[in-house]
Amino acid sequence: MSKQPNPTESSDAVGSPNQVEPPRWADRLLTWFVAPHLLEYVQGDLHEAFHRQVPQVGLVRAQRAYVRSVLSCLTPFFYRRRPNEYPSPTNLAMLTNYLKIAWRTLRKQQGFTIINIFGLAVGLACCMLIMLYVLDELSFDRYNAKADRIYRVQSDIKFGGNDMHFAAAPDPLGPTLKKDYPQVEQFVRLHQRGTWLVKRAGETTNLREANITFADSTLFDVFTLPFVSGDPKRALAEPNSVVISESAAKRHFGNQNPIGQPMVFENTKIFKVSGVMRDMPQNSHFHSDFFLSMRNDDYPWGQWLSINHHTYILLKPGQAGAPTDPAVFAKNFDTILKKYVGPQAMQVLGTSMEQFQKAGNQVKFWLLPLTDIHLHSKQQVELAPNGDIQYVYIFSAVALFILLIACINFMNLATARSANRAKEVGVRKVMGSERQQLIGQFMTESVLTTLLAMILACGMVVLALPSFNTIAGKQMSIVQLVSPYYLPLLIALPIVVGLLAGSYPAFFLSSFQPIKVLKGGTAFRNINRSFKSADLRSGLVVFQFMMSVVLIVGTIIVYRQITYIQTKNVGFKRDQLLTVNGVYSLGKQAETFKQEVMRLPGVVSGSISGFLPTPSNRNDMAFFAEGESSRNKGVNMQTWGVDYDYIKTLAMQLVQGRDFSRAFGADSSGIILNEAAVKVLGFKDPIGKRVWRFDDPQGKTQKTYTIIGIVKNFHFESLRRNIGALSLVLDANSGAASFRLSSTNLPTLMKEVEARWKQLAPDQPFSYQFMDDSFDEMYRAEQRVGTIALTFAALAILIACLGLFGLAAFMAEQRTKEIGVRKVLGASVGSIIGLLSKDFLKLVLISIVIASPIAWYAMGQWLEDFAYKIDIEWWMFLLAGLLAVGIALLTVSFQSVKAALMNPVKSLRSE
Repeated sequence: MSKQPNPTESSDAVGSPNQVEPPRWADRLLTWFVAPHLLEYVQGDLHEAFHRQVPQVGLVRAQRAYVRSVLSCLTPFFYRRRPNEYPSPTNLAMLTNYLKIAWRTLRKQQGFTIINIFGLAVGLACCMLIMLYVLDELSFDRYNAKADRIYRVQSDIKFGGNDMHFAAAPDPLGPTLKKDYPQVEQFVRLHQRGTWLVKRAGETTNLREANITFADSTLFDVFTLPFVSGDPKRALAEPNSVVISESAAKRHFGNQNPIGQPMVFENTKIFKVSGVMRDMPQNSHFHSDFFLSMRNDDYPWGQWLSINHHTYILLKPGQAGAPTDPAVFAKNFDTILKKYVGPQAMQVLGTSMEQFQKAGNQVKFWLLPLTDIHLHSKQQVELAPNGDIQYVYIFSAVALFILLIACINFMNLATARSANRAKEVGVRKVMGSERQQLIGQFMTESVLTTLLAMILACGMVVLALPSFNTIAGKQMSIVQLVSPYYLPLLIALPIVVGLLAGSYPAFFLSSFQPIKVLKGGTAFRNINRSFKSADLRSGLVVFQFMMSVVLIVGTIIVYRQITYIQTKNVGFKRDQLLTVNGVYSLGKQAETFKQEVMRLPGVVSGSISGFLPTPSNRNDMAFFAEGESSRNKGVNMQTWGVDYDYIKTLAMQLVQGRDFSRAFGADSSGIILNEAAVKVLGFKDPIGKRVWRFDDPQGKTQKTYTIIGIVKNFHFESLRRNIGALSLVLDANSGAASFRLSSTNLPTLMKEVEARWKQLAPDQPFSYQFMDDSFDEMYRAEQRVGTIALTFAALAILIACLGLFGLAAFMAEQRTKEIGVRKVLGASVGSIIGLLSKDFLKLVLISIVIASPIAWYAMGQWLEDFAYKIDIEWWMFLLAGLLAVGIALLTVSFQSVKAALMNPVKSLRSE
């Protein structure tokens, strides 16, 4: 007589036999010890026996029997692995078979294939464009053959309450380093002189050429600037010689040979062309079409206390070919300070270097590697605007994010469709396929999909590159896609992405057990539960939208900061302010030109000055309060030469005193300070007080000014910096003419202004710009970042929504029968839509909560670079969240509405 099962161990107590599982650890034991080709048969038989025993003897006894059976299988027979009777996955025939099956599968599931390929293509195209941008940024100055040994000498000065950081050095420093230190192989100094008028000798019409630069004859020993004609060793050795670029040669000489031809600079200086070099590469931190011999630079040489020359040194190779350690070499600057700077400081300031430093002042020289200048230097008086390493990090992260979002889409859609692939896996396994072969099959499908996406992505890049160049302000070429730097990445990218995107679906789908999946839907739900695929899909959706929300918040904050910059009251009116450049070329007729233009209708006022409140290379001077005996207590401030109408024309605000006036004959010794200068000087009642400065480089004579007015602080540098001390004095400097306009018919007015110019100087080029354009130019980098961030944020959202769309379609398909039943029982369309949408909405809300602190921290770090910046406010996160929710709902609602409107009869028949 058979033993009756204990009621507490009956199947009723544990549910249906199909709902219970044998001990998992015993299953794992089987997996470890039994040969793979026998595992399915053995495990299948044991599972069948287990489920048969559960209602007969109860769960506990069935589990014990299962464990005994497992242990009995662990004989030496099972340890021996039978030689593989199937072809290796690397076999060409098998690979061909994989590709055929993959191609058929992709064609069979066209909707999901299109979504996958398009999503991956957009992600890959974004990634490729950003890679082009990042590689271009990282390539600056690496064209120089000796780039690893070239360093620029930087100067950090703390004096007179100002903390200044210059990209330049005193003029004697380069020759002194070469003379005193054998580690220095060569040096070169550059002295940029801005925009000059240039023409061939004998011609009457000038061209306005930018970035005219004086350079030592050693320029071509340090930098790699290939010559088209001429001898680089002798090109700048002689005075009155100039090396020009190919472009400049074409502009001025056409097809003629320029070597030996004289050129006239600023209508007075004649230089003979001694060499023609190739145009400087775009990825150089400085550019010039004209290098003039330094021997003609009109400069009071030997000034250790003036910082005006960009100085580069080439260190000799050290031991074993390694360059000299710059950190060790930089310690020699202490000796330079004591030996050379100290005596001149004593002569000019009347104080020793020790006393100078004890008073809280500092002079420090240090070396910056050439290849770090473009991305890491934030010094003053740079030769050209630099990039920012932050943007390289940000865009690299954005590229990675977008690629991850695209890969997650692929994983999500692949695992979501696991129900449709489960029976295929079961049948394949029953027919003898091993797991690694299934993994190979799924990975082949993934890589094939990625390769197709890569082809589409390359087409997208070709079409988008011109627009991207415009946005990024670069000149990147399609040719770079096949350069030695880019090609390996281009080849590796689809393979890595394909393997990454296909890894989880491959391992997940290949793990299905045929005994379960062939039993149909119930068994599949158990599989899903065991692998927690739904939870994983939810996590991936949250991750996708989290990254999208971070990008949206970042875009909002960048645009708010740019808007803040553009609308901030900068202390003067920059709209309707016309600036005519190069007025000095009119000579004595500059004032006549100003008066002629002011007679035109629509011109309110005009001024001629040496400086304008837009960033440019300027010099600081040390000013001392009257009666100050210590020369260590000077205040460094910029001094602008202006005329009587400067403050009125720029609409600046006087807070104390008065403007310069022709009614006061003594105003030539008057000075107007800004509020920052008054604060640093420490004056409580500044009007009528006197300040003085040295009137010669040796500090032998002084010039004294009387303070006649205080102008309200205005921004004359980037908003990244605090407003510094500044003074205005009357001077005949005629760099630019500014005119305040009231006319709305600007085209006609500009023709009139140009006509006045041509009357006075028919051979001089007419050049103008509006102040608000110049001001916007300062923040072009931020505007580009904002546009790029907006573009890629939109694309990231698009890719995320593609995945969400596919996922919603799958979920609606899986719940067709449920929707039909609910509609038959009276459910409304709205309730069905809510049912299908709420799960996705929940995930998006979770992603917003996670993304908000990440975005807050990241953008807070970005704003730290600005002295004047916006506050990060709560509504920015709310707006980003609403946008994400709205876009997600819009994406899901299409499928939800479609499912909700489906005829319930058809829905129920579909099952």
